[in-house]
Amino acid sequence: MIPLTEAPPVPAPFPPSVLAGTREGLAEVRAALTETVDTALSAARPAGPIPAGTPAEVLAAAAKALGDARLPDAGMGTRAALNLMANVLIEHGIDLSHPRAAAHLQPPTLSVAVAADVLASAGNASLDTYDSGPSAIAVERWLIQALTRLAGLGDRADGVLTPGGSLSNLLGLLLARDAAALRRGLNAREHGVAALPGPVVFCSELAHFSVHRACAALGLGEAAVHPIATDARRRMRPEALAAALDALGPDRTPLAVMATAGTTDFGSIDPLPQIAEIASGHGVWMHVDAAYGFGALLSDRLAKRLDGLELADSITLDLHKIGWQPAATSVLLVSDTTAFTSLDREVAYLNPTDDSEAGYDGLLGRSLQTTRRPDAVKATATMLAYGREGLGRMVDTCHDLARHAEQRILAEPRLELVAPAELTTVVFRYRTTDLSRADELNGALRRRLLETGTALIGRTEVASAEDPATKQVCLKFTLLNPTTTTEDIDDLVAVVLDAGRACARLIEESAG
Repeated sequence: MIPLTEAPPVPAPFPPSVLAGTREGLAEVRAALTETVDTALSAARPAGPIPAGTPAEVLAAAAKALGDARLPDAGMGTRAALNLMANVLIEHGIDLSHPRAAAHLQPPTLSVAVAADVLASAGNASLDTYDSGPSAIAVERWLIQALTRLAGLGDRADGVLTPGGSLSNLLGLLLARDAAALRRGLNAREHGVAALPGPVVFCSELAHFSVHRACAALGLGEAAVHPIATDARRRMRPEALAAALDALGPDRTPLAVMATAGTTDFGSIDPLPQIAEIASGHGVWMHVDAAYGFGALLSDRLAKRLDGLELADSITLDLHKIGWQPAATSVLLVSDTTAFTSLDREVAYLNPTDDSEAGYDGLLGRSLQTTRRPDAVKATATMLAYGREGLGRMVDTCHDLARHAEQRILAEPRLELVAPAELTTVVFRYRTTDLSRADELNGALRRRLLETGTALIGRTEVASAEDPATKQVCLKFTLLNPTTTTEDIDDLVAVVLDAGRACARLIEESAG
């Protein structure tokens, strides 16, 4: 006989308020957020958009505030932990709402989007199966339909949210690869890259580096990328693309032409109608990386610049750029929903056939992810709150700011305009009489602004007008704050000039 043992004591149950999805939990979220926001409002914000100090100093201060890096035996409690995090994030972090935060395609977020994201996180729905979040599925389907209509795609169009523009580009290229394999009567999912001899992907020489990463991830190799030269406006040259496609031998497989609508540095938009005609004539998939530029469709003034986007087979767009959403809110759109066929999976514990046939299906077959958070909630709430008109006004405001910055740069003898405002970026350079140290000065200028916490501006390299083989260090304003004023831009230009003069003196002293 098995001896009877004393039953272990039953632990006290946790209160319902520990779970955000309960009524009690939502009330606790409200109370905790109210207190935490009060803490954030009273926290010692940096004077500028970023804390002053070297990277080592700033990171060390944040680490010290967090305390010993080990999981504590006993927690400090919800409110204390949230208040600590609020202080760390505010006092030692970035303030993208500051008018001198102009470094990257990283906008301040809209309040409605942040509030909606809290609701989405509280519910913790997933998009893979119906019983993981039916309302979240409905919200994403609404958003995708709204975006395909905005893009001018047809009734068969579809799409999916992804964890970022790089992943959207990867997914778009994966679908292009599978479509190329099908044209050869092969199944890329079964045969892999061996099904496609000599794969080639065409893109602008200014295309985002994620194109190369995507080719590497898919086993094509970065050597599969064939860059196409750009014109004086930094757009892909259609005649160069046509010549490159015509020159391919029978041992090469063109997988995709990847056009760009809004290059990261310049906001330049490839001539989409001509590229679409060339790609179609050669039977090649056309993907448009509109991660940056898609937001121009919100503006009556700028929308025409994206003419031809409706001809694409797939499109990347990032609402965490022009869209003012918390990262990440990226989307891949396709012109035909059957493009997702190669991603279909039937998994017994997720989407068995009889459940799917009865309508109990989710969005597993549109993504490389299984669990997928409902990022569409924040974007949909924003679109419902502001509409195209409200969001379009924000786009136009940022474009106006970029044009004002362009004119201010042109008016300053010490500054050289390198690339004008196509969308919301302006590329420029601080002039110096010692050309041999111009790159050094421009790099030091940006770091000085960072270390003093005065301003956040971008940096890039641009081919010299005199010698295209030579790259020059340039500076960049990326203007995505619709509350910034022209006076703020004047102030930003002024602090750049001050930093440039200070760096020039230091360089002269070191040379002497």
